[in-house]
Amino acid sequence: MKVIDRKNSIVVVKGAGEVATGVAVRLKKSGFVKIAMLDIDRPHAVRRPVSFSETIYDSESVVEGIKSTLATDVTSVHEAWRKNQVAILVDPQWNFIARVRPQVVIDAIIAKKNLGTTLSDGTLVIALGPGFVAGIDAHRVIETMRGHDLGRVLESGAAIPNTGVPGTIGGHAISRVLRSPGAGVFETNHNIADMISADKVIGRVDGQDVVAQIDGVLRGLVRHGITVHKGMKLGDIDPRGQVQYCYSISEKSRAIGGAVLEAILGYFDFAGEKLTPN
Repeated sequence: MKVIDRKNSIVVVKGAGEVATGVAVRLKKSGFVKIAMLDIDRPHAVRRPVSFSETIYDSESVVEGIKSTLATDVTSVHEAWRKNQVAILVDPQWNFIARVRPQVVIDAIIAKKNLGTTLSDGTLVIALGPGFVAGIDAHRVIETMRGHDLGRVLESGAAIPNTGVPGTIGGHAISRVLRSPGAGVFETNHNIADMISADKVIGRVDGQDVVAQIDGVLRGLVRHGITVHKGMKLGDIDPRGQVQYCYSISEKSRAIGGAVLEAILGYFDFAGEKLTPN
């Protein structure tokens, strides 16, 4: 019998960007206490106000009432959990997983390929999006493409392959995404939540302009000074123009978080718990 205890079982999330954060927030609000997230030393999240990866720069952050704190070792991770916070670690090699042997591991990097996740990472291994096969790379795979199957939990097979085309919002898909025209350092004097018009210069990379194609609110933007590569996603313009959307988890990330919760609930027995939030 596979048993999990929301207060004491360890959940590790690979990645701490927007989707990973949506998952962590959903689990935290469902009563899971011991959540740790692992990321690189200089994350480049676009939707920064709703990405726990910002904790690596700022030491702490809050998303929809859930607080995260930067941890440097197992002791500080347990201190974060004692304070009912999500622990964030710089750990691109995922060494923390071997140290704590978590019950649940969630690959939420959204790399569109498997960067090293295996079935042996945890009792239950969940992978988000394309690049994974359920039963081979992970026990469960979650569909991440917008549309009819968004949030479907797969016990066999793979998610829809990456199309390279972002989901449509407000009638816009490719045109709403800002991408780097080349390699170099991204420079900008704009901020998330700025109202933007088409043809506006949002920033520069190695002297080349990054230009908006549509009107809307700047829902996401990587940090000024980040080193980028050609074609890298730098920002996201939301044509709906709702500033409050910049500061809340998207419907897509919320749906994926719900799917991860479904996968956990469906896989484990719950150690005699009443399934009510804290």
